[in-house]
Amino acid sequence: MIRKTNEHDLESMLDIWLSASIKAHDFVPAKFWTSQVEAMRTIYLPASEHYVFEIESKVVGFYACYENTLAAIFVTPELQGKGIGKQLLNHAKNQRPSLTLSVYKENEASCQFYRSQGFSVISEQRDAHTGHLEYTMVWEKAKQP
Repeated sequence: MIRKTNEHDLESMLDIWLSASIKAHDFVPAKFWTSQVEAMRTIYLPASEHYVFEIESKVVGFYACYENTLAAIFVTPELQGKGIGKQLLNHAKNQRPSLTLSVYKENEASCQFYRSQGFSVISEQRDAHTGHLEYTMVWEKAKQP
């Protein structure tokens, strides 16, 4: 089930974000991600609109949007590859006319996932925090005639 977040979801979201970030971005030292937890808690998540995916009352994934930017989409590593990310992404797409996101170029699995879901690369740049190359990708809702 996908639902809007409540005040009880924050710690679960942070745990998912940290574990999934470390797994997906093994080319960035894990200490970088742990150093970002407080910023996620106090700056990034509070500034965005977010939804969680629950299984048996347990949060197992979430996404966060800031305006038309998909700022985060993460699924607990043990449940990745089971369609949860796709359901979360489809939910986000139904909320917005377009979505833009950034993804590390070295994160090939995520790049492929976003391409398979209709996103296109519009630029490539170096991430200021890690120095790694990242893509900016965009998806736009099909225009109705």
